[in-house]
Amino acid sequence: MVQALARAGCAVTLVLKAPVRTGRLVDPLRALPGVTVRSPHAEGLVDGEAGMPAKQAAAVLARIDEREGFDLAVVRGRRLAGKLAHGPLAGRLWTYLTDVPQSAAEFAGSAKGELRRIADASRVLLCQTEELRGFLETAVPATAGKSVLFPPVVVLPDGLEPRPDGTPDGRALRLVYTGKFAPRWNTYEMTSLPRLLAMRGVDAELHMVGDKIHDDPGDPGFATRMRTALESGQGVVWHGGHPRAEAMRLTAAADVGLSWRHPEMDASLELSTKVLECGTLGVPVVLNRTPMHERLFGVDYPLFSATEDDVLDALTIIGKNPEVYTLAVERCRTAAAGFSLDAAAGRLRDCLAQTFPEPSAAVLAAAAEHARTSAAPALPAPQPGSPGERRLRVGVAGHDLKFFTRLLDYLRSRPDMEVRVDPWAALRVHDEERSQELADWADVIICEWCGPNAIWFAQRKRPGQRLVVRLHRFELYARWPRHLDIDAVDQVICVSPHYARLTREILGWPESKITTVPNWVDDRQFDRPKLAGAEHHLGMIGIAPSRKRLDLALDALEELRRDDPRFTLFVKSKLPWEYWWIWQKDEERAYFEKVFRRIRRSPLLSGGVVFDSYGRDVASWLRRIGFVLSTSDDESFHLAPAEGMASGAVPALLGWPGADTIYDARWIHAGPSELAASISGTVALDRWEADRVLARDQVRAAYGLDEVCRQWTDLLATTP
Repeated sequence: MVQALARAGCAVTLVLKAPVRTGRLVDPLRALPGVTVRSPHAEGLVDGEAGMPAKQAAAVLARIDEREGFDLAVVRGRRLAGKLAHGPLAGRLWTYLTDVPQSAAEFAGSAKGELRRIADASRVLLCQTEELRGFLETAVPATAGKSVLFPPVVVLPDGLEPRPDGTPDGRALRLVYTGKFAPRWNTYEMTSLPRLLAMRGVDAELHMVGDKIHDDPGDPGFATRMRTALESGQGVVWHGGHPRAEAMRLTAAADVGLSWRHPEMDASLELSTKVLECGTLGVPVVLNRTPMHERLFGVDYPLFSATEDDVLDALTIIGKNPEVYTLAVERCRTAAAGFSLDAAAGRLRDCLAQTFPEPSAAVLAAAAEHARTSAAPALPAPQPGSPGERRLRVGVAGHDLKFFTRLLDYLRSRPDMEVRVDPWAALRVHDEERSQELADWADVIICEWCGPNAIWFAQRKRPGQRLVVRLHRFELYARWPRHLDIDAVDQVICVSPHYARLTREILGWPESKITTVPNWVDDRQFDRPKLAGAEHHLGMIGIAPSRKRLDLALDALEELRRDDPRFTLFVKSKLPWEYWWIWQKDEERAYFEKVFRRIRRSPLLSGGVVFDSYGRDVASWLRRIGFVLSTSDDESFHLAPAEGMASGAVPALLGWPGADTIYDARWIHAGPSELAASISGTVALDRWEADRVLARDQVRAAYGLDEVCRQWTDLLATTP
């Protein structure tokens, strides 16, 4: 992590949690440019020779931060992160989560609560695997939107070269295992492999590296059996414990690595670094077949093994078939290539660029102009270490900021803006004193929703101050815009050209005051590998109220399943009776009762519709979806197809008014039959891969978070 952060352009301070016994690991880091190693024990910040418990470590980090003023703090370990979540580093944590419960059964309420607090205090959550990220987002909704993939990093020690190409020739097949010895790691069973292979005519020897033999309460005799097998000499060479560099040297001298484990381990959400080290060294690995491993090595990787017989079969084949061995080596090398230090630095560089945007000369110029012309109170003196320029003061006011969250995070992260929020308790309910303070302070006020908040701030707008109002479909047909003093508003933001036109026509506001800035899609968060079978999975996000037209999606699904029953509709939504304001309407209840009765009774729909719970884990859910449907009567933007496109799904829309101003006409269809025919043809003619790449490129260019943030930055940098 230290090396990757340094390569990504950070000045890194490594704080050691224990006294230095040997410089083997630390000295190379001290030699890196831009890296400072701090030892609290040597500096007298910690007494004694023991490592620091989490509470003490949190206090030491806070003390060091008080002088250094870190922009971010990378921490690993749930206990330490939990302590830091309550301290001054909250909001700057980049938490690397590994020691979390890995199944729903293990997830007690206390664990959920602790992880929610950690997520709330973290700017970024680093997850080792896609599986772990998806599990966390489902179990702890607060992690959604903050979770970033950061796989293990493999760095070869200096002077160590990968294993030369070629198969074993005229000598025993060398097998290697490095790590701990424990029952579920099948280490005892491994010691029998040389003997069993000899019975098949394959000469082999097993090299085992490690000295940690675990005591297992469920198997009291394991440690004794394991040690006896290690010392038996029957084709087993036990090297004992070694530093990492020496363990990797022993691995490089072997022909095959072993990472064959008990089936109970198949559900693990972590990826073995040892497997990746073997791949980097050109040593193929015997390992269990899991979805994670299939994605990395390919479904036809020749060394997947579930049982002892599978392992013996695989080793016998590669011992006698050089071409199979060569294929296994190539697959392992290719899989490991994405886990290099350069790849890790690239991931961090992207994340840093999004978290810490560069200041804009236009924004700073706008801030200076506001300072010159505004009657707002002066800013306090710049804090130590700040650039010193006057920042643009941006106020955000609204009763519901759910559609503005990522934009708000972005604005807060900008070094050239200072952001304050006036949260209204309801459409008409707010703290007038706090709102007035915002009105007196801000250079620019953004009213999210064109409701009573916009009317209130328009009445109190200062000369030279800018007022920006974001109008949604909901308000356009309400009474509030008609009471808004449009002359006091500098810019009205609509999310689509169609609704910008409707706003002009319905309200009669000047065209010069109405502009379009689309909804954003966090394309990086949604860009995740698809699960097997996704091309036959349709998705709908949100089915209530009835104008979302679930019935039309069912029409299309019936046509698809008439020819291919693999097509399935997944619905992620609250159910209509969970919205009191929908379920109290007789016509809405009648519509949904009819739709659900149809799902129960239609032979074509039987088993073809899956309802998934509403939640923030949309990016994870979309991994299974190949087509995202939009069958509504009316939408202002409809984000679901755009989110689907960012995930690598193909959008399939019916032509609701304005759809063609947001989405490419190729994705829009005249009716359910045409929509079904398009989906069927896309899959049958193998166009799905090409179409989903095109769709992803389109959404990144038009609605990607970076692009929309750029448009907002330009808009806020405008002076009256």
